[in-house]
Amino acid sequence: MTFSPDSAGAVSGGTLPSGTYRHIRTGVVWALVLFAIAIVPIVIATLGMVNNSSIHLPLLFAVSLWALGTLVALWAALPALRHWSTLPREVRSLAITPLLCIGLPQAVALLVLWL
Repeated sequence: MTFSPDSAGAVSGGTLPSGTYRHIRTGVVWALVLFAIAIVPIVIATLGMVNNSSIHLPLLFAVSLWALGTLVALWAALPALRHWSTLPREVRSLAITPLLCIGLPQAVALLVLWL
């Protein structure tokens, strides 16, 4: 069996389990939604820091939403990593988007708030 790259950069010859694309898409959407919702408690906590009020509850919500978003992002990225050579380039980049573009900057923002 020979493997040849197709037009999208994927290598033909492997098989994907049914529902892999849907699994990745669903995980990416939910991860991005959870990361976006976590911004609101971060803003509330930042405003609380300016006013010297309690920021524990907003930070708890922010960390919880961020952690849940990270788990969902990993849930979407792991099948993509498992079937990396058989996925088209667009699906590969979609699967790792939450971890690279959203999770890392938000983790830095949370650490800055805590320090």
